[in-house]
Amino acid sequence: MTIQAEMERILRNAFAPSKLDVINDSAMHSGHSGDDGSGESHFTIVIESAAFAGLSRLARQRMINAALGDIPGQRVHALAIKASAPEV
Repeated sequence: MTIQAEMERILRNAFAPSKLDVINDSAMHSGHSGDDGSGESHFTIVIESAAFAGLSRLARQRMINAALGDIPGQRVHALAIKASAPEV
C-alpha cells in the first residue's frame, strides 16, 4: 500500500470526511531537501469533516497529525493540511 493510500484510509476511518483529497506533491520537490527519491515525500491534505466543527485551525491540524501517527515527519517529509468543517 502506498503512503498516499494509507493516509486516505486512516483519515476516512478517523474523521468520516465529506471531502478528502490527499495530493502527492513530491514531483514538484524532486531534488530538493527532504526528497528521498521514493516519490512519496511531500503531500497536501484537503479534508472537510463535521469532526472539525468549532475547532481552531491548529486543533484540526493536531487531530490530523495524531491520527496519522508516524507518517508526518518520519515517513513523509512535508505535509500541508487544509482542514475545514462543513458549512451549516
